[in-house]
Amino acid sequence: MISIYTLTSPLHDKAAVDASTNEFLSSLGIRYEMKGEDYSSYGESDLNIIYVRTGGTEGVLKPLLPSLLGKTRQPVYLLTSGKSNSLAASMEILSYLRQNGVSGEIIHGNSRFITERILCLEKIESARRQYDGKRLGVIGKPSDWLIASAADYDAIRQKTGIEIVDIPMSELLETISSIEEDPSGARIACGKELFDAPQNVKDAAPGAYRIYKALKILIAKYSLSGFTLRCFDLLSSVHNTGCLALALLNSEGYVATCEGDIPAMISMVIGRAVTGVSGFQANPSTIDPQSGEVLFAHCTIPLNMVTRYEFDTHFESGIGMGIRGHLREGDVTVFKVSGDMGRHFIEEGTLLRNQSKGDLCRTQVVLKLSDTAYFLTNPIGNHHIILPGHCKELLEALLQ
Repeated sequence: MISIYTLTSPLHDKAAVDASTNEFLSSLGIRYEMKGEDYSSYGESDLNIIYVRTGGTEGVLKPLLPSLLGKTRQPVYLLTSGKSNSLAASMEILSYLRQNGVSGEIIHGNSRFITERILCLEKIESARRQYDGKRLGVIGKPSDWLIASAADYDAIRQKTGIEIVDIPMSELLETISSIEEDPSGARIACGKELFDAPQNVKDAAPGAYRIYKALKILIAKYSLSGFTLRCFDLLSSVHNTGCLALALLNSEGYVATCEGDIPAMISMVIGRAVTGVSGFQANPSTIDPQSGEVLFAHCTIPLNMVTRYEFDTHFESGIGMGIRGHLREGDVTVFKVSGDMGRHFIEEGTLLRNQSKGDLCRTQVVLKLSDTAYFLTNPIGNHHIILPGHCKELLEALLQ
């Protein structure tokens, strides 16, 4: 939803300004709710716009700013038609905001440009609102091999509004031990695909489902929207894997990532806000710089991303449950942010094919990308997030 608030100098004739406002806003052809000079609900809509209708309004807005800025992390968007010195006033206001460390933008131009910009900003701010203020858990610490994937909790909170909560691995293990195995629940959760799985995978299903139930308990306890899990610890502690749990939870609307990879978790949260799915967390296994083909693989994938799936063991350990998902061929976007939000990689490409080689993690996809040098010269860790569709433009705008 778009809400428009107005800013008007008392020196101007109200009737004339109202008539000009109606004409200008009607020319944009957008759906909005007019709030006028009542700023009490400022910040509650997906996109909040201050329509600077006249000049001489700088002093009118200045005393309102402390209250408005306390209601939202959204930049201050100033709309102006350019009439009655409104553009000049908007420039003075934006300069003042910048001087005080507040981000903002003047929306100005012809009707078509303004309309397109407002609709784009609505998508950006709608996506941002989906993760601003959310809580994410780190269950256990990042895996020991993620030596380049540290995270700056403060930087993440300042730039996204996300709060990260550390949860000891021991708490998950205690929760798992307190839950009885539920074979019938496991069969229902796994679906008909479990019947075609190898016997050792069928035997592992109740234990894998118990991990899922334990994670749901921690999600509720800590009010989490998602988490990252030091999942390899489960191999030795409960002789099972978190692959099924993560596949189920991601398809239920949470974000759940592997190996305690916090940058991957943040990337998935942002990707989910844009696409509606968590994305496929995977690492490149082979790269052909000449053809641009990159093979990505991992042992779990959100079940709502795939056209079909099968169960197998976890690749590295040969135990528990892994997911071999088959993704739809076509347009994709590969995405990753750094742990301090200072860098990001976004590249659009094409998913050429799925494959099922026995010497790799179970879900395997071959992508064609125009930029493969990044992976070999300046990567952001090893895990990357594969999202459906072309969404580079929106992701870039969101990260600005």
